[in-house]
Amino acid sequence: MTDEEFAVFYAQAVRRLTGQLYVMTGDFHEAQDVVQEAFARAWDKRHRLDRDLGPEAWVRTVAWRLAVSRWRRVLRGRRAWQRRADPTAAPGPDPAAGDLGEALRRLPARQRQCAALYYVCDLTVEQIAAETGIAAGTVKTHLSRARTALAAHLGDPAPVLEERDV
Repeated sequence: MTDEEFAVFYAQAVRRLTGQLYVMTGDFHEAQDVVQEAFARAWDKRHRLDRDLGPEAWVRTVAWRLAVSRWRRVLRGRRAWQRRADPTAAPGPDPAAGDLGEALRRLPARQRQCAALYYVCDLTVEQIAAETGIAAGTVKTHLSRARTALAAHLGDPAPVLEERDV
């Protein structure tokens, strides 16, 4: 991919990828950071990226992996503070005041990732399986569990199956 082609690719994909990662991470600024970092890494490999082989999926995958790495660092830091038994920790938000963003953040990372790729990125189960490296059956399981959990978090008594779920 030439420099000019990469510039066009970036201009066409950056907002879409940032939106997708926002849904996957639940944090807009984090999504912006990891997408920018992923594009910086793609720039270094631009001559090896083939437009026909899905550079957008490559950038999305790298951005997701960066987000997961950051989460792990944050969790390790939180555990260190908890071991310190800091008595000044503030209580969390009221669980009764939930919204979609909060419900998404409550999902396990894989369920949130699969749901975002399916509903926001409009990828098929097979495409999600290929991009994430997990089996198609496992993707379906994550999607089913994500729908059930979201319905419970949002107060919907029974999740409605979509036509394409069958």
